[in-house]
Amino acid sequence: MDGGGLHDQARAPGSAEPHALPASVRIGYGLGSLCTGTFATVPGLLLLYYLTNVMAVPAAAAGVALFLPKAWDVLINPLVGAWSDRSKWRGGPRRPFLLAGACTLPPLFALIFAAPPVRGTAAAVYVACLFLLAATAYAVFQVPYVTMPAEMTDDATERGRVLGWRVGFLGAAILLSGALAPAIAHSGGDTPGSYRLMGIAVAALLACGMFGAWRATRLAPAVAHTAAEPSFRAQLAAARSNRPFMYLAGMWTAQALAVGVMLAGVQYFATYALGSASAVTPLFACLIGPLALVMPLWNRLARRRGVKSAQFHASSLFLVAALVLVTTPWAGAWVAYAAVAAVGVAYGGLQLLPLRMLADNLAADAARTGRQRAATFTGLWTAAETLAFALGAGAFAAVLAVGGFRSSDATHEAAQPDSALTGITLGMSLLPAALALVSLWLLHLYRDDDVPADSPVQGRPELPEGETSRAE
Repeated sequence: MDGGGLHDQARAPGSAEPHALPASVRIGYGLGSLCTGTFATVPGLLLLYYLTNVMAVPAAAAGVALFLPKAWDVLINPLVGAWSDRSKWRGGPRRPFLLAGACTLPPLFALIFAAPPVRGTAAAVYVACLFLLAATAYAVFQVPYVTMPAEMTDDATERGRVLGWRVGFLGAAILLSGALAPAIAHSGGDTPGSYRLMGIAVAALLACGMFGAWRATRLAPAVAHTAAEPSFRAQLAAARSNRPFMYLAGMWTAQALAVGVMLAGVQYFATYALGSASAVTPLFACLIGPLALVMPLWNRLARRRGVKSAQFHASSLFLVAALVLVTTPWAGAWVAYAAVAAVGVAYGGLQLLPLRMLADNLAADAARTGRQRAATFTGLWTAAETLAFALGAGAFAAVLAVGGFRSSDATHEAAQPDSALTGITLGMSLLPAALALVSLWLLHLYRDDDVPADSPVQGRPELPEGETSRAE
């Protein structure tokens, strides 16, 4: 891989920072989160609404069209991990995959919202096929991308710096794409043309992040190589040998599912509970706006009380705020905005703290087993996240179908029965709250004191004080 000289320099005797990566590598790697944050946000936020309210797709069919392509990621992720492990390309085992994803995902994403002249089931089939191809291109980029920090440096503090930039850009991507995409989509009155323009704009954002990460990491050293298990069954067997990881991944999946339900529901909540489709922009600002502001506070709480305790507080706040949303029909819009802002404060912790817990768990597993299995566990982690977001959209689509939601197109808005309006409110509040409760139970089962006493992560935060502010 490029940058072998940097590796030697990083280990030079007497160096003040023997494992320091160039700032351009840390920042450039973080740029990749413009892709991961955007692709996780925009389809979850707009694609279900696009199908049911612009392309006249029945809610049940729309849910299937969104779920199947993302469920495919659970199968493709282990394959991509194994392919990149075995690759012998000159650019290293990971970066050529980043380039392949950067060349394919942006145009495929734009085509998802190209709005062909079909409606109903035919539109669902078109979107499902393009979404499946886009999900495959995303997996080609994402799986190698999340493995790279463990291979660029063997220093925990330096990994913390790298992850800090990743999380900082992740928050920026979610905020930017979550505010920009709905604003463009609604600018023309929810027409196929406005969604087509939105798809092109988001594709450009994806390309900037993906090509930027590929270009910047050419200078990254290769200090280790983590190989994933060759099959999905072997990966599951490895995960079962690490019980704390199983509880941690389960907690992450439950909370990602809760967030996925809210992302899928927020556009419906704005349109039918608050009475304005454009209300999704201030709602999303309330949800994501606090992200960068509160992450240093969650970091501080984690240092003082422990990461598990901070995660408990973040999950509890999410649970309470989601429950408050059920009062929207009686309490009014201001309560809804306040509750969503509280969800946003919790979301800052839910984005940051599980990554810290995962990093500690991976280091502890390496100390316990003597094996570098980060690629295996991160592959399962990202597959669980992807599946959870897919299930989130599918679960909200099921709520719409049960409530009798009536699909429509851009030229005719169907009147909704009271049962559909009630379902939208409950799907945005009680369903995420129930999932948050499940995540709290799994967090209770997770034992952070299972980290061996001689592990280098025992009692050590992954993101040291001072690095978060640099990343955010």
